[in-house]
Amino acid sequence: MHPAASIILFTTLSGAGFGMIAFLGLDVPAPRGWTAFADFALAYGLAGGGLLASVFHLGHPERALKALTQWRSSWLSREAWLAVLTLALAGLYAIGLVFFRTRIAPFGVPAGALALGTVFATSMIYMQMQSVPRWNHWSPPVVFLGYAVTAGALLTAETELALLFLPALMILQILAWTDQERRERTSDTTIATATGLGTRGTVRAFEPPHTGTNYLMNEMGFRIARKHALRLKAIALALAMVLPFLLIATSGNPFVVALAAASHILGTLVQRWLFFAEARHVVSLYYGR
Repeated sequence: MHPAASIILFTTLSGAGFGMIAFLGLDVPAPRGWTAFADFALAYGLAGGGLLASVFHLGHPERALKALTQWRSSWLSREAWLAVLTLALAGLYAIGLVFFRTRIAPFGVPAGALALGTVFATSMIYMQMQSVPRWNHWSPPVVFLGYAVTAGALLTAETELALLFLPALMILQILAWTDQERRERTSDTTIATATGLGTRGTVRAFEPPHTGTNYLMNEMGFRIARKHALRLKAIALALAMVLPFLLIATSGNPFVVALAAASHILGTLVQRWLFFAEARHVVSLYYGR
């Protein structure tokens, strides 16, 4: 799949922002006053920036509000509703912490739970797509939530939890990549099933349907060389897990923790680029791939 910048920014920034809101909402010794203001401003900036980036991926951005009408059947619509509810409740919760130095749990706890629900809904947009074997897999919800809670722990300076989450996320990501490869290799969708000609004998592509490029091949037929993918996976693991772990394991200085969080988000951007670049849509079978 074509790794569009808008959707990469959306899944990375919104995941980190909602992960941070989850920690702020569920955290009992919540920050107060200006500290709370700074934390919520950062969380809203990340979540809001990610959501804004997603609008630019739409063919008609002016129709974005119509996404709220399809919640019965669309995970994108459910994600939109969950995001709105999360930001509304988190805003009320933040008012209590910032202006009254009071933790209003009936706002904070649901906001935290809804934030994780929003990330889950985002992942389900991809997991439900049976036409992309690499996504139609157990890993998107687990990995998306893993990155969100790890980013949330780093951004709220919960270093003890981050030291647990980072190696666990690294193992989880490696397992996901490995099993996604297996899922793709063992998929029962082939050019024979794609064309419906499997019962007539061996099916092969004689020639491509057309001589030039088209939308389907640009968007669904993007390919990345295996050697480049392996290099980028190493970079993603180093930036998102290894470097942040080493930084916070050696120092609890706020600047070092902030540097670790920034490194994690950069690594997540690389991981999300690969998430889209490595995904192969079955429509490419019609082109002999």
